[in-house]
Amino acid sequence: MRIAVYGASGFTGRLAVAEVLRRGMTPVLVGRNEERLRKAAAEAGGGDVRVAGLDDPVALAGAFGDCDAVVNCAGPFTSWGETVVRAAIAAGRHYVDTTGEQRYINRILAAYDADAERAGVAVVPGLADDGGPGDLIAHLTAERVSPVEELLIADMRRPGAASRGTARTMAEVFAEGPLDYVDGAWVPAGDDAPASLAVPGADEEVPVTPFPLPGVATVPRHVTAHRVRSVVAAEVAAAFLALTPDVVESIPETPDEDSRRAAQWLMVAQAEDGRGGRARGWVTGPDPYRLTAVIAVEGARRLAAGEGRASGERRAGALTPAQAFDPADFLGFLTPHDVTWQVTGP
Repeated sequence: MRIAVYGASGFTGRLAVAEVLRRGMTPVLVGRNEERLRKAAAEAGGGDVRVAGLDDPVALAGAFGDCDAVVNCAGPFTSWGETVVRAAIAAGRHYVDTTGEQRYINRILAAYDADAERAGVAVVPGLADDGGPGDLIAHLTAERVSPVEELLIADMRRPGAASRGTARTMAEVFAEGPLDYVDGAWVPAGDDAPASLAVPGADEEVPVTPFPLPGVATVPRHVTAHRVRSVVAAEVAAAFLALTPDVVESIPETPDEDSRRAAQWLMVAQAEDGRGGRARGWVTGPDPYRLTAVIAVEGARRLAAGEGRASGERRAGALTPAQAFDPADFLGFLTPHDVTWQVTGP
């Protein structure tokens, strides 16, 4: 199986290339800088190199043409992502990406659904450590409650090592402001979000603040709820708020490996029925960048192999992680990578 990795010379892209090789597949490294791509292939220990930039969509589609799926790792996706989506669809190849940009995900799911379905391919944005597990655990949590009056998605990781690319993207995302989903529409987030949230392993509730997480764009497409909104730990939001352009450019392109490996991500979902019934779910794991590569590559592999949702459900179009894959099965796949998850209640 051949998996194209666009942005393969970047930090996340190099991790994705390494994961493709680890899984016994062939990576096809795609980007605009041949020297950097060849260096990345040499460091990884293999892979084909193809030069194609965003200014030549025909060449980009051609680079994807004999691959089985595309993993896009080049952000900020709001600036650069759509050209890669269109090229993958034009080439008739399944597509996943590692974005965490809420409004970009919302646009891709709305704008490219019909094109992807006509091409017979799946387009799954946001298949990273937050958007992937967050969407999957939210679906499993919502199944415990009927009707779902409100579903809250929370990223409760502590501040940790971040790449320059992540910092640049998160600064843009924070500036856009979060959306809520209310009665069938996405609207600017209200000011009535909870001030704190109970999380596994914490003796006291942790302060939170509204933040534009992927789940507000993805969850309403497979969960019927009056309201869906998202928050992050307040100390993480404060760190993002401090990301001025000068600060962003001072951050190393690649985070310190020891700090990266020590980091822990935690996604929490809470569903309420408005009558006192509540279900809670959480999923957590180490090393968010490595797990992002694992999640994205496995998603691409499953799409290429036809290992999606149950027979009769949609296998083509612009899909969320929980629409494209069986949530419990995908989370189960992650458990050997030290990922744990649980759903309780009501």
